[in-house]
Amino acid sequence: MELKIRHDWLNQVQEEAIDPDRPIVDPHHHFFDLVQGFPSYDLEDFKSDFSTHRVEQTVFAQCGEHYREDGPEEMAPVGETEWVDGLARQTQQWPSGTVRVGGIVGTASLSMGSGVREVLEAHVQASDLFRGIRDSACWDADPEPSLHSVPHANGPDLYASAAFREGLSQLAPLGLSFDAYHYHTQTQYFIDLARAFPDTTMILDHLGTPVGVGGYAGKRDEIFEVWKRDHTELASCENVVMKLGGLVMPWNGFGFERAPNPPTSDEIVALQARYYHHAIEAFGPDRCMFESNFPVDKLSVSYGVLWNAFKKIAAQYSEDEKESLFRATAMRVYRLSPVD
Repeated sequence: MELKIRHDWLNQVQEEAIDPDRPIVDPHHHFFDLVQGFPSYDLEDFKSDFSTHRVEQTVFAQCGEHYREDGPEEMAPVGETEWVDGLARQTQQWPSGTVRVGGIVGTASLSMGSGVREVLEAHVQASDLFRGIRDSACWDADPEPSLHSVPHANGPDLYASAAFREGLSQLAPLGLSFDAYHYHTQTQYFIDLARAFPDTTMILDHLGTPVGVGGYAGKRDEIFEVWKRDHTELASCENVVMKLGGLVMPWNGFGFERAPNPPTSDEIVALQARYYHHAIEAFGPDRCMFESNFPVDKLSVSYGVLWNAFKKIAAQYSEDEKESLFRATAMRVYRLSPVD
């Protein structure tokens, strides 16, 4: 499918920021420059979108950008960390009160086993903002084009691979975390992985990505019950933290991107709040953090509307719980320094 940000379409829905003075740390976003198939998203786009709410700082998440073109192939992803470090330094020169990039999550092939340690150390040397890696395990047999399966996964159980686990074991000794990205059908494999590495901080991206396209279309309630059961079990793994967001991506199947008008925050809440509330109940606010997943989620919703939806979902929680959901959990998990 074509991935296209339609600004005129998004501009059809305008909302004033709710609770505009609430400080936010957005723990998951991307920059796009050279990657084929996604529109460019640069510092000016970033500043414009993120200024619609009081976002103090962010964490960049790997997306395959600016890999090194020379040297060993396994070291290529370090180029992304070097590139984002340069962008982050630029944000630190912006006026006080403007959003900063405060952390970087890169990537490395954990299937290298213990050999991945050299790559991890190179990331650490490349930026003092480096906090961990994401090594996607997304795989599904469904032929639906939007259900991308990563080439290094030969099935749904990459997490069970001995080589992958040997590579994962290198993270905790370096003080690094692991961001997990997979489909809801793979949650049981992730539960087993989390139990096997209780000393490794693991962050599950995008609420575990409940799928709603291809053979999963039209089964939302059935899939929610499976998702709910599995994530209740996952919450027993105290080393796992949940990112609350990413549900308006096209492959989640809500169809926002196909509607004549983009969704309002009320429409997002009506269709998706049950996922958020269950995750917060199961994991607790101190193990949950709202994320934008921008600009990928911008395929379906504007930044301002998305965070209004989050704030409406969070309205029933206490002030301390809101602080965890919007800022404190992300600060602690990604070891971010307070902004000036």
